[in-house]
Amino acid sequence: MESANSMTQRVEYDDHVVRAFTLATTIWGAVGLLLGVIIATQLSFWQANLDTSWLQFGRLRPLHTNGAIFAWVGNMIFAGVYYSTQRLLKARMASDLLSWIHFWGWQLIIVAAAITLPMGLTQGKEYAELIWPIDIAVVVVWVVFAINFFWTLARRNERNLYVALWFYIATIVTVAVLYIVNNLQLPTSWTHSYSIFMGVQDALVQWWYGHNAVAFFLTTPVLGIMYYFLPKAAERPVYSYRLSIVHFWTLVFIYIWAGPHHLLNTALPDWAQTLGMVFSVMLWAPSWGGMLNGLLTLRGAWDKLRTDPVIKFFAVAVTFYGMATFEGPLLAIKSVNALGHYTDWIIGHVHAGTLGWNGFMTAGLLYWLVPRLWGTKLHSKRLADAHFWIGTFGILLYVSSMWISGVSQGLFWQALDAEGFLKFPDFIEGLTASHFMYQMRLVGGIAYLSGYLMLMFNVFATIRAGSPQKVTIEVAALPPTGLSFWRLIFSGPVLVSALVIGAPILLGISGVITGIVALVLLEVLVIGLVLHYGSRREERSWHDMIEAHPLAFTVLVLVAILIGGMVEIIPTVVATKDAPVQAMADTGNYDFVQRPYSPLELEGRDIYVSEGCYVCHSQMIRPFRHETLRYGEYSRLAEFIYDTPFQWGSKRTGPDLHRVGGKYANVWHYLHLNDARSTSPGSNMPRYNHLSREHVDFSHTRTKMQALRKLGVPYTNDDCEAAETTALSQAQLVIDDLSTQDVVLDPNSKMTALIAYLQRLGRGPQPIAPSLEELSQAGGH
Repeated sequence: MESANSMTQRVEYDDHVVRAFTLATTIWGAVGLLLGVIIATQLSFWQANLDTSWLQFGRLRPLHTNGAIFAWVGNMIFAGVYYSTQRLLKARMASDLLSWIHFWGWQLIIVAAAITLPMGLTQGKEYAELIWPIDIAVVVVWVVFAINFFWTLARRNERNLYVALWFYIATIVTVAVLYIVNNLQLPTSWTHSYSIFMGVQDALVQWWYGHNAVAFFLTTPVLGIMYYFLPKAAERPVYSYRLSIVHFWTLVFIYIWAGPHHLLNTALPDWAQTLGMVFSVMLWAPSWGGMLNGLLTLRGAWDKLRTDPVIKFFAVAVTFYGMATFEGPLLAIKSVNALGHYTDWIIGHVHAGTLGWNGFMTAGLLYWLVPRLWGTKLHSKRLADAHFWIGTFGILLYVSSMWISGVSQGLFWQALDAEGFLKFPDFIEGLTASHFMYQMRLVGGIAYLSGYLMLMFNVFATIRAGSPQKVTIEVAALPPTGLSFWRLIFSGPVLVSALVIGAPILLGISGVITGIVALVLLEVLVIGLVLHYGSRREERSWHDMIEAHPLAFTVLVLVAILIGGMVEIIPTVVATKDAPVQAMADTGNYDFVQRPYSPLELEGRDIYVSEGCYVCHSQMIRPFRHETLRYGEYSRLAEFIYDTPFQWGSKRTGPDLHRVGGKYANVWHYLHLNDARSTSPGSNMPRYNHLSREHVDFSHTRTKMQALRKLGVPYTNDDCEAAETTALSQAQLVIDDLSTQDVVLDPNSKMTALIAYLQRLGRGPQPIAPSLEELSQAGGH
């Protein structure tokens, strides 16, 4: 409200919503970490799955990842953003109502995830498992958050945007783009849908989202929090403003290109793999620039490491950020990725970032913020110090055990004897060798959780000792900036950047002669623009002006993140499903062209996804000798043209399944699913005996096939209408075969459907689209 002096106004910050997000962070953190300890226990001791479908590893692991990312770290981000934004802009959030809609909407989304994921209701894509009604809720709540944030920017009482706000803007804009594109889907019911992307398209879009969800939800907003709260805690200015500019723009532009490094050595086209690898390696520079900017901010304040637990947590968090962002590009190099991918090394890498970077930034933020929000001192610095050392021990034990296990697994899988054949052909042998490291991971996880429980006690004891505080300031009214949006958008630095970025893209799509001419012309234009704008003398720097114009700043961020996405995604998505088939026709080889799933196989695939089998099994055989010897012929792009969601996987706790069809008898699969130890001694796979009792509702199969038909799968009207009859006919073949082994199973049981799907995987040469009648006659043999 305005004071007596019309040139100033009194602003009271809305810290009520900050307190709410702070409490939510504290509580959800314990839940997410507890789930992590539970699934780590299940991997070490399979009996911990308790033979209960909704408590099994495949269902709890997505709940753990979503809880850690969106509930724990997400609420921390919102607490930090709401607190720092108001103070950096010297303005209250534009709408209290929108703030509270954001808070309660986000908590309801978390609760909905906690209910649906254990029920097996999932999309089956990592970090994007939530079913479509919840996805819509996420988008609505995110838009509410965005409106409130940008409305507050428009009402600010500070001319320029501080560096933390740059990262918040990048987060809000990019997460919206990523989440909407990756979750474009066609619903078949209130709890089920199919992605509009299939096969390699779905894989690329998913990891464009998955990698950048880490980048723009777990990294950029936390960097913004680092740039605000670390200088506050250290009582020192940011080390280098110029370095922060370089850090921000290079990180935002380069990060979006790096997603394909999750798909190296797969059926993804080589050009996309190469782009992902090159840009991932380039990430070393901006990532370490940010790390150094954070650590060097502590110059002159290193003595506080001895006395201030907040500085301890922040310093180690930034160090883990540096470690994780060194390891990520390293793993993106094809030769290193060939060793590390699908192993526990990836698990160690992910948790170094989550527990070290995100977790310790969260702890430092809470220890700094809670006393100020409740107007008191931290209950116990000694307890916070104990938390720091126990948590650090837990992280190091967790990560080192996964590094050792992961490298050992990679070497074990690759080992060949003197004749060039597998030295260790039994996959289970490698799993049992990792058992001790799995137990060490469990000890590290328990230690980290124990430290966090100390934080919970410390936080709630601090809150009890204090009371909610109101913060009011007097600020001068902000005069108009007088800056032109179009002048900033088409200014020299933007044009030079556009030309420098456009040159390699243009060269990549041009012929040799055209490319040389284009390169010369672009170089001349760049030199001319540099000379022209370099000779001008402005009273204010260009970046200073862009910081004072939030709309122009946001538009440039949007352009920066769209370039990489468009270059990688559009060529892959616009390619028709006929392209790989035509390529096979040109060579006369149809051996690796996928045919549509039969109704029973389709239902079995949905059960495979629902049970979370993809979190332990891959369906992608890489073109390495050791993999083809172990699993069969390497996977081709055309074999996945009707797969939605794609199931290539990212971790092999169990073997690859892409060519498992026909490898074992139906009864072997039945026994294995009921108790994996009966066929594979030493396995840590849960028992899926509930699938024999649960039934498939084939009345919905027609709707699923009709949806897939709209997406391009060549089902006919007759195929869709006869879905239930065809499914039961194929199921009868499966149970007739099982009955010869004295196994009694209902034809409409989930077990029957899943066995049919597994027997379908990688079944040799197939015609392009045989009739479903032929498929049902072939099923079960």
